[in-house]
Amino acid sequence: MLSETLKEMGVVGAGGAGFPTHVKADSKVEFLLANGAECEPLLHKDFEIMCQYPAEICAGMELMRQSTGAATGKFGIKEKNQEAIHAIQPEASKYGYELVLLGDFYPSGDEYELVYSATGRLIPAGGIPLHVGCVVNNVETFYNVHQAQQGKPVTHKFLTVTGCVGKPQSLWVPVGITFRELIAHCGGATVPEYAIFVSGLMMGSFTYDAEDVVTKTTGGLILLPRDHYLITRKDRPIEAMNRIGKSACDQCSYCTEFCPRFLLGYDVQPHKVMRSLGFTLTGSSNWNQSGELCCACGICTLYACPEELYPKEACDQAKVSLRAEGIKFVQQKPVKVHPMKEYRRIPLSMLRQRLKVDDYEQETPFAAAIPEPAQVRVKLKQHTGVPATPVVQKGERVAAGQALARMGEKQLGATIHSSIEGTVKDITKDAIEIWR
Repeated sequence: MLSETLKEMGVVGAGGAGFPTHVKADSKVEFLLANGAECEPLLHKDFEIMCQYPAEICAGMELMRQSTGAATGKFGIKEKNQEAIHAIQPEASKYGYELVLLGDFYPSGDEYELVYSATGRLIPAGGIPLHVGCVVNNVETFYNVHQAQQGKPVTHKFLTVTGCVGKPQSLWVPVGITFRELIAHCGGATVPEYAIFVSGLMMGSFTYDAEDVVTKTTGGLILLPRDHYLITRKDRPIEAMNRIGKSACDQCSYCTEFCPRFLLGYDVQPHKVMRSLGFTLTGSSNWNQSGELCCACGICTLYACPEELYPKEACDQAKVSLRAEGIKFVQQKPVKVHPMKEYRRIPLSMLRQRLKVDDYEQETPFAAAIPEPAQVRVKLKQHTGVPATPVVQKGERVAAGQALARMGEKQLGATIHSSIEGTVKDITKDAIEIWR
């Protein structure tokens, strides 16, 4: 069965949280959707992989279509990416897949948005695409499905390295390589002090730690100068964000009016969550539940708020606190698209200007040279679910592609493999270190 192959070959969602693909392969749906929208500013890895590997992507998509029994396959791709369209179109037509051409807006790659654009269906509040007969996968995930069927496990990640680097590019890298080695491979940093956005400026994480490593879900590295506007915004302690919000929010509601989930008809109202900051005892008994369905896209914090406050971070806190208390939000009204939705889309060009990164928008061409690190640190949790359990011993010699850790029979996750040939130098609760 395809699902068993995908689990053993370690295939997980390559474009987001790393949901194990074998679970999706076991589902039965009407629509199979390929997500090639790629709407994070400055990242172009999906564009490049579509240009380079259209046959493999569409072949992997067909394997998933057959496994899920989907009658229809649709391919979401931005209309501006003509080179990728010309590469994908002939391959997609072999299987009867329809291209869904999307505008250059953020966040057109959100699965709620893509499902609506491709099928006209609205996912139930708090639901997943499966609830409306859809499975959605990133284009790189479909590539990995094809490779898995050929007996090739996921040992390398396709990503973009851009920003303040000597040679911006999109390339394959071994899972477990450090950010420091990857940056050096791409020409090194062009500024003396920098911070790293991992997998995106909007929905990615932010770190100063160049010794962290690439995982199966790393979409790219964006280097920005240490004194950049976004760094100073992201680097504030959460207590400062809350204090500023408590004193400065005037309830203009722009955060809500531009929220993509609110515009789709979901009861997400960040401005009401911001009201919670006005209470002395902010916590589960006071947090407003209007942030429960927030998708953490960051539009409210980084684009909509005229006072540069932190509604997204308030929603994050509300979700954690409410879930810890076992409080589940139930939308009271039917999901209905807002009449102004089409008029409040956010062009990527305007978003880049707002983020003050327009000067860093540049081509990141495909580079065939793959870094060859002397050692890798392969994390045991690179997916939704629980960490994999090591199946190798310290001092053991392993081959590239050999299984390092596996999941229990009923555990959610996928097998982890070595990306290089070498010796197991260390095993911790978080990772396995391999030296050539």
